[in-house]
Amino acid sequence: MTTPSARSGALLALGAMSCVQLGLAASVGLLQVLPPAGVAALRLVWAGLLLLVIVRPRPSSFTRSSFGAAVGLGVVTAGLTMLFMAAVARIPLGTASAIEFLGPLGVAVLRGRRGALAWPVLAGAGVVLLTEPWHGGADLVGVGFALAAAGCWAGYILLTQRVGDSVTGLQGLAVSMPVAGLVSAAAAGLLVPDLTAVLTWPVALTGLGLALLLPVVPFTLEMLALRRLAAGAFGTLMALEPAIALLVGAVVLGQLPTWVAVVGIVLVVTAGIGAARSGDRGPDRPAEAREPSPV
Repeated sequence: MTTPSARSGALLALGAMSCVQLGLAASVGLLQVLPPAGVAALRLVWAGLLLLVIVRPRPSSFTRSSFGAAVGLGVVTAGLTMLFMAAVARIPLGTASAIEFLGPLGVAVLRGRRGALAWPVLAGAGVVLLTEPWHGGADLVGVGFALAAAGCWAGYILLTQRVGDSVTGLQGLAVSMPVAGLVSAAAAGLLVPDLTAVLTWPVALTGLGLALLLPVVPFTLEMLALRRLAAGAFGTLMALEPAIALLVGAVVLGQLPTWVAVVGIVLVVTAGIGAARSGDRGPDRPAEAREPSPV
């Protein structure tokens, strides 16, 4: 029987995923003003500043090893965000999210029980249906960016678990996110030499709003959800994110999917649910020792 706590946790998790996809959709609109690297850097710099002010990380909370892991997590976060923004600049949001989801799916399969190899096969079939390579019209560069983002998301999960196991609360995130902001800003400065010319105050303030929508508000909702849900249930709900991305892309961005793409999303979501159920870490750790999912 579903408890009120579990129901509220599920609603919080769904709210977090919706905020993530709405934030990404809004970021796509900003691509008309800034290149993908600039949009990613703007979001991450603001998010890093906000978390520094709100959390105020304490050096005493870290060992040398956990601090190094938090820094590494920041570098991976920057790569994940910049690569995904480069992907959605070229391919639909739902397709990019489904391909990116191969990262956590792979981690869940590798850590799951034997006999779980059917899930990556099912997800791979879904991605093939989404990209429709037989038409020859798929943007292979965009797909490549999404696959690279999937690899970064897998690394993000592994580093997040390492940091979350050794640092309580949001202390680790308050280090990793400013690092992500610095790395992405440096990369954007190299990739877009005239970035400061288009970075007006209205654009900067738009970036602040996007940083609140993604990642500050979703992270807060996810932490509240994790206090009410088992890890397996949370992972199962997170498998719905590609479907939410498809819906947001259709409603907000007008990226109407074909029936083939819808079937592809269903396969990816099914694979994610199956992998989450077979790849649970076991008994939950305390909520304050866990960290939220990525930007």
